[in-house]
Amino acid sequence: MVLFCDEAQRYDMNEYEWLRDVHDALDRLQVRLFTFLIGQEELLAQKTALQLARKTQIVARLMTEELAFHGIRDAKDVATCLLGYDETAYPEGSAWTFTRFYLARAFDAGYRLAQDAELMWKAFEAAHHAAKLPGPLEIPMESFARAVEIVLKDGLACDTAQFRPDEAFWKLAVRHSGYVQSRQATSRVLALH
Repeated sequence: MVLFCDEAQRYDMNEYEWLRDVHDALDRLQVRLFTFLIGQEELLAQKTALQLARKTQIVARLMTEELAFHGIRDAKDVATCLLGYDETAYPEGSAWTFTRFYLARAFDAGYRLAQDAELMWKAFEAAHHAAKLPGPLEIPMESFARAVEIVLKDGLACDTAQFRPDEAFWKLAVRHSGYVQSRQATSRVLALH
């Protein structure tokens, strides 16, 4: 059994002890529980605090490995994510992918968001460099999804068989995705340490 716990840096001791108890109860039933605690960097500090407090049963069951979760780091990652919009149908089993729902005419004429992976990557890259953001470009999923949502919703009004979002269209979507503002806000905090 797999359990994903998001925002785990916000958990308190009672919640960690409850997770440990669930783990133990399932183990007695011969059910193996794999728990993934997903959270911000503060989660590492919690692990250290639990180790110092000798809460080894919690650390041993719930915090054995640390894996970094990265955002989108290149145009290939962008293409992989955009392909999800092009191929994921809703309702399941229908022919209505997310891209087709918003851009039906363009989609039926062969357009796929994944074709614009390089354009989208370059738009984020341009925003990153123009804002003089520190570090390499790594697009958080929240900013990525917002930019795609903007392209799809704004593209709805432009949908024709010939429609293809151009560079300016992608740049506008990235500008309104909140990427720069989010990175600036977190960069200031990181700079204080």
